[in-house]
Amino acid sequence: MDYDALCEEQLDGLRAAGNYRVFAELERRRGHFPNAVRHVDDRVEEVTVWCSNDYLGMGQHPEVVSAMHDALDAYGAGAGGTRNISGTHHQHVLLEREMADLHGKEAALIFTSGYVSNWAALGTLAGRLPNCVVLSDADNHASMIEGIRHSKAERHVFRHNSPEDLDRILSTLDPARPKLVAFESVYSMDGDIAPIAELCDVAEKHHAMTYLDEVHAVGLYGPRGGGIAEREGLMHRLTVVEGTLGKAFGVVGGYIASSASIVDFVRSFASGFIFTTALPPAVAAGAIASVRHLKNSNVERVQHQERVQKVRRRLGALGIPMMENESHIIPVMVGSARHAKLISDRLLSDHGIYVQPINYPTVPRGTERLRITPSPVHSDDDIDRLAKALSDIWSECALARREMAA
Repeated sequence: MDYDALCEEQLDGLRAAGNYRVFAELERRRGHFPNAVRHVDDRVEEVTVWCSNDYLGMGQHPEVVSAMHDALDAYGAGAGGTRNISGTHHQHVLLEREMADLHGKEAALIFTSGYVSNWAALGTLAGRLPNCVVLSDADNHASMIEGIRHSKAERHVFRHNSPEDLDRILSTLDPARPKLVAFESVYSMDGDIAPIAELCDVAEKHHAMTYLDEVHAVGLYGPRGGGIAEREGLMHRLTVVEGTLGKAFGVVGGYIASSASIVDFVRSFASGFIFTTALPPAVAAGAIASVRHLKNSNVERVQHQERVQKVRRRLGALGIPMMENESHIIPVMVGSARHAKLISDRLLSDHGIYVQPINYPTVPRGTERLRITPSPVHSDDDIDRLAKALSDIWSECALARREMAA
């Protein structure tokens, strides 16, 4: 049996469809975000990154870097074990207190990534609560889907952002059963925002728990960066809030915030928490510095939104088709895996602009796109260069433009 040949056959299928992923080998340089160095064979090239999830550039912030340096010098590199066996450091405890405070909850629990926090928390809650049934938004992230699948609980998928469909499904279920409604606030590929209040109305009507993924919103929205739920004054209505430390907070890790009992329940039963080495203390220290800074500073959020709107206006004036939304994510719609990769390759090779193409299975076939994420530190010149390069390549590819209003 030639196992390599079996693998290569499927890889060839990805290449033929234009869905094979090629990584850009980058070096982020401290103090120079969003600029980076790209390694190509035996040479290096300067690039401007337009697709980072370090939305506010906090991974380069002096307070974050300094906190990590100090912690590394004080505590060393690793945590030394799982949280259960010698790996719970004082920095972990402080970080969990910060996250609970950010979301107005009694307690929080940190994980090694946002993916793990969703997988572990949803898998544990839905799997161990007796006869629990899960209601999952149709566009939920893979980590949520995997967690729900892992739980082996009965699950129903409701139409994306549809309180009406959620109500229809919940109305068919036994009122006495435990129920969990899982959805996101900002959806990462389309950039649309959930009707949180309306979904909470339906969940409360049917006595269901609510589980909100705020991964693409924490740090970015709300007066202290608590996310969309904080911005809309709804955090008290959410049973569990899940987030990440690896996007707007600029470090790495995931977490949940909830009641003390629910957090303790996940802590005590989730294999994804129990059996993995804890985050390095220096990472936790950096996350604490980032969260504390963004709780008290609105400067980055204001600048971020201003840059987002400027990019939208520039691309809109050129007729570049974008998916409309109210968030910071700008999906430039291409509609072809081959063209999306071609545009991305040309932006990188000819203009030093890095925007990763987004293809199936991340998005449905026929909706391939470039996902642009402006930051507060992209300059006017960066925006001008992006707009001109994208417009020129768009014309060369003979792709349709959106008609501009007269």
